[in-house]
Parts: sequence; C-alpha cells; structure tokens
Amino acid sequence: MSNLLEIGQSAPDFTLNNPQGKSVTLKDNFGQWLILYFYPKDNTPGCTTEAQDFSRFNPEFEKLSTKIVGISPDSEKSHCKFIEKHNLLIELLCDPDHQVAKAYGIWSLKKFMGKEYMGIVRSTFIINPQGNITYVWSKVRVKDHAEKVLGKLQELQNSSQV
Repeated sequence: MSNLLEIGQSAPDFTLNNPQGKSVTLKDNFGQWLILYFYPKDNTPGCTTEAQDFSRFNPEFEKLSTKIVGISPDSEKSHCKFIEKHNLLIELLCDPDHQVAKAYGIWSLKKFMGKEYMGIVRSTFIINPQGNITYVWSKVRVKDHAEKVLGKLQELQNSSQV
C-alpha cells in the first residue's frame, strides 16, 4: 500500500458503471464535496453496516452539499440487489478490474487465516469541490465511521470558509 494517496493530491479521475450501467466519472462530481469510500464486498457484515450507516447519515451529508459514493469490485447486478435489500440511499459503483482501487492505492496484499491474497483495504477519501483529497482514512473500522466522516467534513468545510 505504498502508493496510498495523500491529503492535497488531486484525486485520480475514473469512469465506472453504476448499478444501472450508466458511466459515472469523478469529474461528474466536481463542484461539490465527495465522500469516496472503498469496500471489499456487497452483503458482507462490515460492508453492509458501513453502507447502512452512510445511508442513515446521507441527509446530513446532503445538507453539506456532499455526495457519498461507494466503490467495490462487485457487479452491477450485485449492487442492485445490495441497494434493494438494504434500502441504501448512496451511489455504488463497480470496479471489477480494480483499476480505481489501484489508482487510489488501496488494492493491496491482505492476510486472512494464514492465506495471502490481493484485496481492497477498506478506505475513505474526502474530496473537495476542486477534486483534491482533503482527508484519508485507511484500514477503516466500520463502527461509527460514517459519523466520524461527517464530523471531519463539517470541520473541513468550516475551516475552508475562513
């Protein structure tokens, strides 16, 4: 994970499909704040909790002119089922070849039960309206994460208005 992006860097642009098969780019979101979070897999306990928490706080993020976008390697069909099953209020994008995860430096060697494999390191990026990274969380612990992101976003927005 040596190439994890840092605060102040321009966020790498991307083009990924949403669950309806529509292409979405980073530049589509310029002009507003963006919470870009990467998660390993739809319908797993931690990923479900994280998506539900971001959905629960989505109205607060919207009041701050901020969009939440989750990215995982899952398919459009998987994302559709995940959104429907859990009534998610956030946008999910498909990164099946891990190119965006690699660009953000969160596609990395992981270990589980003695086995090594490549996978997503759960991470969240706050991107400002100009497309620059203003905060990064790596190796995210899901509990209270969405609330922490909301608090940090409020802090960043308040300090940028000074």
